[in-house]
Amino acid sequence: MYQSLLVAVDGSENGKKALELACRLAQGEATLHILHIPESLAHETTLVWGIGAVSLEASRQDLEAAGKQVIERAEAQARELGVAKVETHLGQGEPARTILDKAKHLKVDAIVLGSRGLGDLAGLVMGSVSHKVMHSAKCGVITVR
Repeated sequence: MYQSLLVAVDGSENGKKALELACRLAQGEATLHILHIPESLAHETTLVWGIGAVSLEASRQDLEAAGKQVIERAEAQARELGVAKVETHLGQGEPARTILDKAKHLKVDAIVLGSRGLGDLAGLVMGSVSHKVMHSAKCGVITVR
């Protein structure tokens, strides 16, 4: 059905659900692109894959190191769930714009993301990443809760 999918993961429970759905959709010959955009968070949290939030004072290197862990664990889970073609991407910048730019560049058929991730408070105030992506994507967008 799909040739190429992009799933954005942030280590949250909804990010994990998005990855699981994307893996089901990518069975067969589809390529699954896993994207993570490292962000510092203003609150404490424990991520699904056991990686804690990176403090606001963290350096870009700390953010990227934590991001690589999220990507590696997501890739391992995708392979465990039977996805043969997995490519990983570590992005930078505002999450919604970065997801949209990556999807356009990769020419994916669909984007899969959690309806709420680690930025719940900011999402309520400014509009969630999934909401922004849904209204601007040039491909299908699938959100999970």
